[in-house]
Amino acid sequence: MAKELKDLTKRSEDYSKWYNELVVKADLAEQSAVRGCMVIKPYGYAIWEKMQQTLDKMFKETGIQNAYFPLLIPKSYLCREAEHVEGFAKECAVVTHYRLKNAPDGSGVIVDPAAKLEEEYIIRPTSETIIWGTYKNWVHSYRDLPLLINQWANVMRWEMRTRMFLRTSEFLWQEGHCAHATAEESEARTKLMINVYAEFAEKYMAMPVIIGVKSENERFAGALNTYTIEAMMQDGKALQSGTSHNLGQNFAKAFDVTFMNKDNKPEYVWANSWGVSTRLMGALIMTHSDDNGLVLPPHLAPIQVVIVPIYKNNEQLGEISKVVDPIVAELKKRGVSVKYDDSDNRRPGFKFADYELKGVPVRLAIGTRDLENGTVEIMRRDTLEKETVSLDGIEDRIVNELEDIQKSLYQRALKLREEHTYKVDSYDEFKERIEKGGFFLAHWDGTTETEEKIKEETKATIRCIPLDAEEEEGVCMVTGKPSKRRVIIARAY
Repeated sequence: MAKELKDLTKRSEDYSKWYNELVVKADLAEQSAVRGCMVIKPYGYAIWEKMQQTLDKMFKETGIQNAYFPLLIPKSYLCREAEHVEGFAKECAVVTHYRLKNAPDGSGVIVDPAAKLEEEYIIRPTSETIIWGTYKNWVHSYRDLPLLINQWANVMRWEMRTRMFLRTSEFLWQEGHCAHATAEESEARTKLMINVYAEFAEKYMAMPVIIGVKSENERFAGALNTYTIEAMMQDGKALQSGTSHNLGQNFAKAFDVTFMNKDNKPEYVWANSWGVSTRLMGALIMTHSDDNGLVLPPHLAPIQVVIVPIYKNNEQLGEISKVVDPIVAELKKRGVSVKYDDSDNRRPGFKFADYELKGVPVRLAIGTRDLENGTVEIMRRDTLEKETVSLDGIEDRIVNELEDIQKSLYQRALKLREEHTYKVDSYDEFKERIEKGGFFLAHWDGTTETEEKIKEETKATIRCIPLDAEEEEGVCMVTGKPSKRRVIIARAY
């Protein structure tokens, strides 16, 4: 384990390589036999489960219900919303046959040419089309609205360049799809869900985010408006961490989803969709982790506290366990996830390095001398600081440390973002400074042409127009044309 830590590339040397190595060494995921796809390992999935459970509860508190829709979407469904299908056409995986058979020459199995489907199916890149095709059967009257549905699922978007959690061909996510009687209700739900994502990111992930609206060029295919939360990673790049889309009546019209209003007249429903994915795992890693491995915020850590006994024989272990067992029981009663690692197949030093690599927020070490003195060694993963403290009131101390770590991680990430956010008015200055990363607040003339020019010349994109951006008279840093407010421009994952 010490060798593994030593071999972990430093962030300052190669941030991308550090990330890729850490995902594997911390036992989060590994490459699969399927190109562009990954295997999420138990420890990585345990973190995703905590994210999923927390978000699911937050969704349901707003009235959302879960459902499940088919993985396969008839190709004809995607043809009904032209802008939508254009946005995903190049990423779609297509199912053309429904059967295999043994090759006549005995070389293996082949696709049975007689089993060609009359209509091809698309493995869902997103589910708007299949869901709105279903909602047509569910919505008839204003009494059926609002329809507030979410599904937890996997999707497939064919990717040429992949990176575990951040961009894979198959990934896990949730997608919410709501139908409303009025445009105002739909817009309110669209904004509500982006605020739910922001609350989750900041309260649970300890990751500060900026809520904003996407430019026309960057919004979701088929949407009138896309709201986003943007986070800054330690290398100064942005990561889109959640989106919520106001779809207007586009999908309702494409799939003829109408209802009889209170005046007994037919109307098309108003729609929105919203989602986050296992990309949040990448965000979590890159926001907090260091050259020693993962750093996990306590609110999402599968193991919040690990206790490692230091002993020479079973008699000493028994004495230590008599003291530790009541502490474990009390912590569990308080809702703390705690592991007492009394396994005898790994030495204490190996355990220390392993739990440090895996980002366990608090570690306790206790030996026979500690028993004599009534003390225990406590270490915080965020600072790596160790302290010998009294066993009296240790449960209170641990709970307080966990909350302090959660707050400290958020403040540390916020400080980094603030220190690397810059106002720029000169395009030359922007082109020079973007090489070092960061968020740039700049005036933009609102045109797609200027946006494309920035992207082509600097590899940076307009991440969002912050919702809290104040009106400020200025001129576009590229064209000199008038601008009413600054937007956030950055390179992104």
